[in-house]
Amino acid sequence: MIVRTVEGQSRKMKLRNNQNPEAKMGLLEHLGELRSRLIRCLLAIGICSILGWIFFGQILDFILDPYCETLGEQCTLRVDEPLEGLNTRFMIAIYTGIAVSIPVLLWQAWKFISPGLHKHEKRYGVSFVVFGVILFILGCGLAFWTLPRALDFLIEIGGEDLLTEFRARAYVSFIIKMMLAFGIGFEFPLILILLQKLEILTYKTLRKQWRYAVVGIVVLVAIITPSGDPISLLALAVPMYLFYETAVLYGWVRERRLSKAQNKDFPKMGEE
Repeated sequence: MIVRTVEGQSRKMKLRNNQNPEAKMGLLEHLGELRSRLIRCLLAIGICSILGWIFFGQILDFILDPYCETLGEQCTLRVDEPLEGLNTRFMIAIYTGIAVSIPVLLWQAWKFISPGLHKHEKRYGVSFVVFGVILFILGCGLAFWTLPRALDFLIEIGGEDLLTEFRARAYVSFIIKMMLAFGIGFEFPLILILLQKLEILTYKTLRKQWRYAVVGIVVLVAIITPSGDPISLLALAVPMYLFYETAVLYGWVRERRLSKAQNKDFPKMGEE
């Protein structure tokens, strides 16, 4: 019985390697591939950052909306240093480059991991990028909706005696980091589904570890959100846990389909 099992696993590994010769890449080849993908990602960010530099005024007005929604006409940003305006423009340009180049970053990530997949699994590359972009936009949208409420909470908790006037660089960094945190956090289900496709995780493991997942999600959200307020924490932690449960459901459905497909193949093998 053990010999047959080992022989069966050996045949599966040989079949996988034959179907996907790229999976035999060595460590140096993987490092070279990673370097190539990272260079392309940096080039994409650099090119897209030009858009952030050109449309600085429009982007700054957009970023000021949560602040103005909270304080009304008094929403002015303070500049304390001669170079702060220039530094703020550079910051907006770079973060805009990261956000706009998300499709390229996701595609490069997919191309890096795809050699480890079967040929029929590689067709999901476009879907991976499309869903990744949609989830990122939804995350940024939720952050933008949450920001006025978070700012209102943070301003009111200091009391009425404090004059609210943010530094330009600090405020811009706060808003953009918050939106990026939500956007990246919304990629959580995509990562879990991909790990199941790569057979690194199973839905059974995810289902058993749900308590640790809740704690891990709350801790992670508390770390990546710059505000630290309870409104932002709940606004991101709740969707991430729902995404976790969605990934468990996906794994359950996927395993049922695979088992049904295997059961259909067994009678054919018996007839042969």
